[in-house]
Amino acid sequence: MKYDRELLLGRWFRQDTDEENRKIVEYAELSADGSFEFTFVTLAVTAEKKEQVIEQVTELGDWGLVGDIHFTITKNEVVDEQLYAADLNNSDNYHAYRVLQLNHQLFEYQHVETKEVFKMRRINDEVGHC
Repeated sequence: MKYDRELLLGRWFRQDTDEENRKIVEYAELSADGSFEFTFVTLAVTAEKKEQVIEQVTELGDWGLVGDIHFTITKNEVVDEQLYAADLNNSDNYHAYRVLQLNHQLFEYQHVETKEVFKMRRINDEVGHC
């Protein structure tokens, strides 16, 4: 199946829980020029039952969509407000996903190798729209 690349443009959000019962939040911005910014925030619940940020990493790079394959290439990371160049020799900086569903509100995709499925929802900045 072929998907319209323009449907991916904009800001997206997802939230999951990891194996250690920590909340993982991802914010993604996909730009028309093929660049992306992904921010991953890991939250843990304190003894006072409040969420605390324990890690925040921002990845910058390039993305694309060919047919039903979405791919990303991470070129830089921001950790503790410091910009680091990603090692482009490291295969962990290259990912490919099969698009399972894509519309104006939902982006569901599956990692080609790990088979892990992700669901992102569009962030709409317009007042009065959900």
